[in-house]
Amino acid sequence: MEHFMGEGWHLRPAGGATGEAYIAEQGKQKIFIKRNSSPFLAVLSAEGIVPKLLWTKRLENGDVITAQQWVSGRELKGSEMNCSRVAGLLAKIHRSEELLDMFMRMGNKPLDPGKLYRTTTDRMTEEEKDRDISEALRCLKEKFPALPPDMYVVCHADVHHNNWIEDEQKNLFLIDWDGAQVADPALDLAPLLYEYVPEKDWNQWFESYGEKPEENLLFRLWWYRLIQCIDNVLWFRRRGEKVEAARWLTQLKKLTEESGHFNK
Repeated sequence: MEHFMGEGWHLRPAGGATGEAYIAEQGKQKIFIKRNSSPFLAVLSAEGIVPKLLWTKRLENGDVITAQQWVSGRELKGSEMNCSRVAGLLAKIHRSEELLDMFMRMGNKPLDPGKLYRTTTDRMTEEEKDRDISEALRCLKEKFPALPPDMYVVCHADVHHNNWIEDEQKNLFLIDWDGAQVADPALDLAPLLYEYVPEKDWNQWFESYGEKPEENLLFRLWWYRLIQCIDNVLWFRRRGEKVEAARWLTQLKKLTEESGHFNK
């Protein structure tokens, strides 16, 4: 990578799960470099959702290198997710026709609830289907969300507070788009609201988002959150992290008990 950048540039890892992100520095210049980043980075940059895209280059081996403006900012705290700016930016993403059109033209298929359910169950061993997990799966299967084709949007699919960056000018960005999906917007809304926004504040948050929290939407939030709880319980159990597994199991049981609130 340093050879590709040219003389005088120094690279250091920028962290992240893929290990393909770097900070490149030359004197006072600093840029963010990534190998094989999201192919619709240009659209995200043009809409101000991510820091400005500076250039894109393709290597001889087919890899694509992108350079973005370096943002001297900070990650949002969990307590800051309950604000109108977060709601507004997520609404902008979910309502972007340009993002959706590009994603679909790339051949991406919508992640419908049935596919999500099958992906979860296919990764599960019979030993892992204890009483609590089995009951949650039964609730999910009995109450599949019905989604018309025009309800699918581009979802970030990892709206953890660490992926929200505020720069020195108070501009807000949502980064790390490697796992983006065409899906029900509730796929993003469920983890954000359940994790960061007290239920008493949901109406106000949705007002900033531009949506009314009607029964069908609340049902879909519940459905996606329950399947996310199953995934997290199993993830932490497999890693031997008992405290975190227990935390997610507590939430799973609570959501399972709320199944009767929805007559779908």
